[in-house]
Amino acid sequence: MSKILIRGAKVLGGEPQDVLIDGEVIEAVGTGLSAEGAEVVEAGGKVLLPGLVDLHTHLREPGREDSETVLTGTRAAASGGYTAVFAMANTFPVADTAGVVEQVYRLGREHGYCDVQPIGAVTVGLEGRKLAELGAMHESAAGVTVFSDDGKCVDDAVIMRRALEYVKAFGGVVAQHAQEPRLTEGAQMNEGVVSAELGLGGWPAVAEESIIARDVLLAEHVGSRVHICHLSTAGSVEIVRWAKSRGIDVTAEVTPHHLLLTDELVRTYNPVYKVNPPLRTERDVHALREALADGTIDIVATDHAPHPHEDKDCEWAAAAMGMVGLETALSVVQETMVDTGLLDWAGVADRMSAKPAQIGQATGHGRSVSAGEPANLTLVDTEYRGQVDPAGFASRSRNTPYQGRELPGRVTHTWLRGKATLVDGKLT
Repeated sequence: MSKILIRGAKVLGGEPQDVLIDGEVIEAVGTGLSAEGAEVVEAGGKVLLPGLVDLHTHLREPGREDSETVLTGTRAAASGGYTAVFAMANTFPVADTAGVVEQVYRLGREHGYCDVQPIGAVTVGLEGRKLAELGAMHESAAGVTVFSDDGKCVDDAVIMRRALEYVKAFGGVVAQHAQEPRLTEGAQMNEGVVSAELGLGGWPAVAEESIIARDVLLAEHVGSRVHICHLSTAGSVEIVRWAKSRGIDVTAEVTPHHLLLTDELVRTYNPVYKVNPPLRTERDVHALREALADGTIDIVATDHAPHPHEDKDCEWAAAAMGMVGLETALSVVQETMVDTGLLDWAGVADRMSAKPAQIGQATGHGRSVSAGEPANLTLVDTEYRGQVDPAGFASRSRNTPYQGRELPGRVTHTWLRGKATLVDGKLT
């Protein structure tokens, strides 16, 4: 593989430097590096970050290839600056065996747009009654370390305790979709003023908060790791903050859409805003941003949830829950966290690359931009501002809540182990 010189890039938003890639690794970082024998990429002051890592992606394959495939999903990931994604287990068949997780892992490797690390189901068929083959999935070629029934909550406390005990043996983590099912029966949106005015079934914050409270106590009791998926309420923030103050081994994620959008948008009855957990209030959005800034919330994860046109272009009650997010995540984080002064670009690299890689044990990802490190990188034009046009998405689905909305930032280049997967905004 030939050498690549990225010239004049603001590494983590700092002063412009040159970055020389040789094969799969970064050879040197400095100023005035020689371009001899190298392909030159003129960064022109764009921000260079370590490749992004998403701990929460739905790739849908196997079984729902009408929504997304590993190929289209990883192309979307590369377009958004990601070099590694963790694929959720709610496929058909469910990724609850070594065979299914190995299939997803191999597909990611074959396509080569980003690394795909499968997440294994906690319970057989996501049914919440019997533990899945956690050990076999961990020992498989996929080397699964993260387990989740995402889309459903592991609501049985005994099953959750057993899962935490099991994964502790090999340093794994259970990622919980915090939703008490009895409290959300018939729920359509956040429970509050707007749901009352619209007459839609309310989804109370306590349905999330009660499960988080239970699970951090279980994790403390067992001495294991628990990760909270798509945390969405101010109350959840306080529970996680309290748990961390006690030394409980808990991490948490927030989605880009919960950092920007509120339940007021549901007044349009546009199903593109229907998501699980639901969009919350302005107060919750403020609390989530502050918690991400101060480290209470560890990472940003997209919860990229593609759906075909017919599953979203229908009446609100019948519409599927979820939004695509891989191709807009970094722009939303720039809008809500960087441009507001809550995070600098080094903080973004921490929340969107380093820490998700650490939580998921993504080898070779989330590393510093320095000599000797794997050349997993993304280059961002932070001065760009433009309207979101889903027609140009690499994802197979178009269910974005940002259509026509103006957002800042645009990923221009992505490199996976020194191989360009995105060049001048176009997939290779």
